Amino acid sequence: MSSLDFALFGIYPYICLAVFLLGSLLRFDRDQYSWKSDSSQLLRAGSLRWGSNLFHIGVLFLFFGHTVGMLTPHFIYEHFISAGDKQLMAMVSGGLAGLAGFAGVSILLHRRLSDERIRLNSKFSDILLLVLLWIQLALGLATIPLSAQHLDGGMMMQLAGWAQRIVTFQGGAVELLAHASWVFKLHMFLGMSLFLIFPFTRLVHVWSGFGTLAYLVRPYQLVRSRRLY
Repeated sequence: MSSLDFALFGIYPYICLAVFLLGSLLRFDRDQYSWKSDSSQLLRAGSLRWGSNLFHIGVLFLFFGHTVGMLTPHFIYEHFISAGDKQLMAMVSGGLAGLAGFAGVSILLHRRLSDERIRLNSKFSDILLLVLLWIQLALGLATIPLSAQHLDGGMMMQLAGWAQRIVTFQGGAVELLAHASWVFKLHMFLGMSLFLIFPFTRLVHVWSGFGTLAYLVRPYQLVRSRRLY
């Protein structure tokens, strides 16, 4: 383990998580008028529907897939699915979702850069975010051929072990990445960086999306007619 590995994968994750949580809370508290998705649909719909739908379907699947796959301890599922089978399932489903997300973000990025009206009304953070997401999805797809070289699930277990030790504040997390390819490490670093810039971009609207689940348990809304009987 080098000092650089320790800094990037032992300390940097906690910096990203702290900025992600505290930054989101402060922005919601102090700058609620900027808490929005800043949709450019009014400027031109066009390819937005295809790009947005493909991107969101792919990315949401990948987000929940990574969360469950990386943070679920092996002993919970080892009795009904092996590590190798789990890795193969992740490669197939994640590959399909990654292709959908990559196609979607490519459409969105091309639309934002090629349309003059949209480009002039875009913030620097909007374009930067799309570029980072494009690179991140491309790196994710690039990990599939590498994963195909070791279908026993060993590397997947080490990556999951790193994530589980980080979120549970256990030691020895960085050592698990000793034999990981630079593609995996760059993919992980960029993924953590997205959490770092999250509070300062339009990504904050993701919180609102999850917040809509509260409508499932909210009290009934009573609507009274103004007509007199």
